[in-house]
Amino acid sequence: MAVDTTNRSTAPEIMDDFAMEGEILRDALDKIARINQLLGGNKVTLDGIKSLIKNKPKDQLIRITDIGCGNGDMLRTLADYAKSKGLNFILKGIDANNFTIKHAESLSHNYQNISYQCSNIFDDLDKNEDCDIMLCTLTLHHFKDEEIIGLLENFKKSAKMGIVINDLERSAIAYNLFKALCYVFRLNDMSREDGLVSILRGFKKADLIKYSKQLNLKSSSIRWKWAFRYQWIIKTI
Repeated sequence: MAVDTTNRSTAPEIMDDFAMEGEILRDALDKIARINQLLGGNKVTLDGIKSLIKNKPKDQLIRITDIGCGNGDMLRTLADYAKSKGLNFILKGIDANNFTIKHAESLSHNYQNISYQCSNIFDDLDKNEDCDIMLCTLTLHHFKDEEIIGLLENFKKSAKMGIVINDLERSAIAYNLFKALCYVFRLNDMSREDGLVSILRGFKKADLIKYSKQLNLKSSSIRWKWAFRYQWIIKTI
């Protein structure tokens, strides 16, 4: 049966339940992070950050906030990169699920420059602390179009340098390839179902261009990346 990717799906994901906890969620978070590593997803976000800081002094303090941080894998990747390059990153992860935050903290206990906060960004839109770079890695697709515009308007005010968005392409090929990945990585039922819904809630390039026009962005770039991702870099300076 053909998969219709004409419009973004509004179907809910099991993981959108912020009260969810337990081993099934922990397993899902860790496997999502592992797949993201293996398919080069972390590099998409890291390359976006590099482009925003390339002309900055090496010793400049860079404050990075990751929205929907999951198990914190992206933040640990950034901490390791900063350490290897002698950069001064202060990293913060925000997620609405307290169990997820506690799991991220347990995995990041050796990283002194990473902190976490359990917060629903919609409840605290006006309380976002200023940072230099805001990240959304596999997070934006969880929201409806009108929510995305509201969030990004707020992020533009909070992020002094820019925003790096790394999210899924809404593609029938990606949908069918993910089915194969489910068997390779032995994903649990929740991860499999949520993963397929995530792809259908993902984006076409036209969606991101439409958002850019609505946001009246002065400087942004949208690039397709492997594996079926879009890297959207918004400069706010």
